[in-house]
This record gives sequence, structure tokens and C-alpha cells, in this order.
Amino acid sequence: MRVPNNRVATRSAAVAARSTLTTLTAAVGTAGLAAAHANPGLLAEVDQHAAGVRDSLDGDRHPLTVAALAGYAEGLRDAAAEHGWTPPAEPVDWSAPDWVLTRLLAVCLLARTLDPRHLA
Repeated sequence: MRVPNNRVATRSAAVAARSTLTTLTAAVGTAGLAAAHANPGLLAEVDQHAAGVRDSLDGDRHPLTVAALAGYAEGLRDAAAEHGWTPPAEPVDWSAPDWVLTRLLAVCLLARTLDPRHLA
């Protein structure tokens, strides 16, 4: 039995999107969100960035998806890299994260609002 090409590509794209969010959460989200919950100022900043991400993805009119959030995060990292940003090699100092890290942390926060079945 042959599987249509569009189903294979869709499944591969879904796996890649989940992998992107899982990797981002491991690199930034776990420690960053713990720091944000301990620091109300950082949490407020992350919430503001989450609203900006939601607006960018038209999240008020369309439900956020794994693919949309993963694509946003990848695009953000690519654009930041083109402007000289590099991911930190050391653990992040969450008392003063840069704009890109705060935005990526907001993506992680939004990913937590998704149906967990879509992230597995």
C-alpha cells in the first residue's frame, strides 16, 4: 500500500515542529519559565512578548498550533542570527535576558497552552 506524498510530508513536518518546540523548551523554556515564575518582573515581560507573538500569528482569530509556534521560533532565530545574535553557550542569566531570549521564552510559554497531545 502506498501512502500519498502529502501525508508523509505533513507527518514529517509535524514531527519537525514538535521537535523544534521540544528542543527550544529544553534549551530555554524549562529554566527560563522557572525563573519567570520566581521573578514577577520577568514574568510580566514574558507575558508581553507572548501577546506580541500571539498578535504576530493572528492568534486572536486563529488557534495557535505547534507548526505556527515552531515556525515563528525558527524564523526569529534565523533573523537574529543574520543580525549577529548567537545563542548563549553558558546558562542564561535570567535576571537580564536579551530581547531574543525573552521572545523565545514567550514561545515556550505559549507552547504550554497547546493541547499536550499535539506536543507528544
